[in-house]
Amino acid sequence: MNTTVNLTPKHLLLAILTVIVWGTNFIAIYVGLKELPPFLFCTMRFLLSALPFVFFMPKPKAPAKYIIAFGFFNFALQFGLLFSGIHLGLSPGLASLVLQVQVFFSMGLAFFFFGERPGLLKVLGALVSFVGIGIVAAHVGGDVTLIGLTLTVLAALAWASGNMFTKKVNAESPLALVVWGNLIALPFMAVASFLIEGPAKISSSIQNISWIGVGAIAYVVYFSTHIGYGIWGSLLKKYPTSTVVPFTLLIPVVGFLSSALFLNESLTSWKLWASFFIMGGLFFNLFEKKLVKFLVNKKHSSSRI
Repeated sequence: MNTTVNLTPKHLLLAILTVIVWGTNFIAIYVGLKELPPFLFCTMRFLLSALPFVFFMPKPKAPAKYIIAFGFFNFALQFGLLFSGIHLGLSPGLASLVLQVQVFFSMGLAFFFFGERPGLLKVLGALVSFVGIGIVAAHVGGDVTLIGLTLTVLAALAWASGNMFTKKVNAESPLALVVWGNLIALPFMAVASFLIEGPAKISSSIQNISWIGVGAIAYVVYFSTHIGYGIWGSLLKKYPTSTVVPFTLLIPVVGFLSSALFLNESLTSWKLWASFFIMGGLFFNLFEKKLVKFLVNKKHSSSRI
């Protein structure tokens, strides 16, 4: 692995491209949900993301129970809740922001199940971020519904829960893990769609889907899933995680800007404040080691004076 901190210009462009693809993915979800009910949309996403690719990628190495739990939490539950949250009234820009609190849910679950005690800055970051969630909750109405916000927060919790099983699953590449995760999620979501949305709704939605709806599905599957995770996985192989992961801070920024540009989502002052707190908390979490090192060095420098 390349130990240099800075990405080459080519890899920097690829990282930015991935962030743009993942940030605008929330627009594609919103557009697709105009024509498809959320569970059917998820089912089609899982089907096309898994097949035929799963036949060419080795199965992850882990007991079946861990692979199934990984696929259920990381894909079936997370995306079922996220798609439902957007469908039931949370705007794409806010959804891209709220989903980021999975970082802190992961931290809490890791402490509870694995005894991984978070540092003070990580705890502070979590508190700061949840102030932002509180700001969003305080503005229920308009492009924020309580049910939409609740489902998206639960989607973040499902993602965090899936992360606990990711530690147990060993795959040859991140893309292979994603493809097999989609395959595991497929039957769960297909059954949910059949039972909740019903055969009549499924048949009608498929028969009346437009090329715009087809394009939304294609974007979510081939751009966000395959290209996005393919590039991301290659960058993580070439560079330290600490060099690549901070780019995810830009995903909600892209989500907000693209929602404002393509969907005329208003960027009100409270949304900017909510973004400030949530992103600020993520900053504390991602750069904890660097901040601690900076504070220690500053303290030592002051003691010499």
